[in-house]
Amino acid sequence: MIPAVIPVIKQLAELLDKLLNVFHDAGLSWGTSIIALTVLTRALLVPLTFKSRKGMRAMLALQPQMKELQEKYKNDRQRLQQEMMNFYRENKVNPAAACIPLIAQAPVFIALYSVLRSDLRIDICGQSAEPCGEVASWFFIPDLTAKATGSALVILLVLFISTQLISMAMMSFSADKSQRMLAFVLPAALVPLAFTLPAGLLLYWVTTNIWTIGQQYVVKKVVPAPTISTPEEKAAAKPPPPPPRKRKKRR
Repeated sequence: MIPAVIPVIKQLAELLDKLLNVFHDAGLSWGTSIIALTVLTRALLVPLTFKSRKGMRAMLALQPQMKELQEKYKNDRQRLQQEMMNFYRENKVNPAAACIPLIAQAPVFIALYSVLRSDLRIDICGQSAEPCGEVASWFFIPDLTAKATGSALVILLVLFISTQLISMAMMSFSADKSQRMLAFVLPAALVPLAFTLPAGLLLYWVTTNIWTIGQQYVVKKVVPAPTISTPEEKAAAKPPPPPPRKRKKRR
């Protein structure tokens, strides 16, 4: 599976590198080009994300009925799985829908990581191993192709942690305490990774989080919370059975 994915990521990295150069040739700085590329990739994922968030809201509305099934068949795992699958089918929900945008975004993140570590550095600095200097700088970031240090690292970490916390909290539709706790613990677990990434990739990550926050706000305003009928309401909505036919008396 992994060897088959590698060529796709390489091709995607080449495409991202070309897009970055297109944005830069259009007059944008390298940092602004990374932001433009982030917005473009996330905009392309909007249909998937919209479908995913809609499914997550439906799952939240169905939680009381799901807990009833879990309690009813807690001693029979096989029966519980069957009932849950039937329950998902009847209510037309997919419990794995929330993972689709993340899976779709992962190749982009890996490809952009490759671009910022190699291709973009060559685009900006050439083959020289020396620091790129001002040509690779962007506002408070001295070099987009290198690891952030000093005040740039502090600012990026603050932006990364704060936006990640907000975006994860807004994505945590579930009322389950353990899931809410995970939403706040995960950003802290990702902080050590941030020390190893190029500053440009952190800029991409922060931009992604800000996009997610805005997108979640729009989804909550535009997509109404689903109304899920209870089993009693479903039973009441069914048409009454036809009256029994009267048998004809034999003469």
